[in-house]
Amino acid sequence: MRVCGIELKGGEAIISLLSYEGDTFNVPECRSRSLTVSNSAKTESIKEFHFAFAKLMEDYKVDEVALIEREQKGKLAGSATSFKMEAAIQLCGLPVHLISPVTMKEQLKRNPPMVDFDGLDLKRFQKSAFEVAYTLHNQRIFAKDE
Repeated sequence: MRVCGIELKGGEAIISLLSYEGDTFNVPECRSRSLTVSNSAKTESIKEFHFAFAKLMEDYKVDEVALIEREQKGKLAGSATSFKMEAAIQLCGLPVHLISPVTMKEQLKRNPPMVDFDGLDLKRFQKSAFEVAYTLHNQRIFAKDE
């Protein structure tokens, strides 16, 4: 199974791929570490983001998407652009799982990755995207055990 973890920040989707084979995971190379929306007020920009994201998922044979859930209102609310990006991601034809930061934190505390993040071929800004993909994987494992 191959999962794409995504953290949405402003007009940027930060991406980390994670694949699972048996009991091990690896982080495959990806041509993009992030995708951006230049002007979310223009329909063409959202369409371009949607096309680029869908093409990336197709090229890397991604099975599922894990997305860090954002607050809809209040001080920590996500931006309008990030919600437009989320909608474009959800329309790509893949299962999209919204995972709250609290759930991520609990899963990572119970079952931390058995690898040092610095040893992975990822940039520091991709850590949250990696963690949400890893959290989805853990949810899959423990759902089977129940």
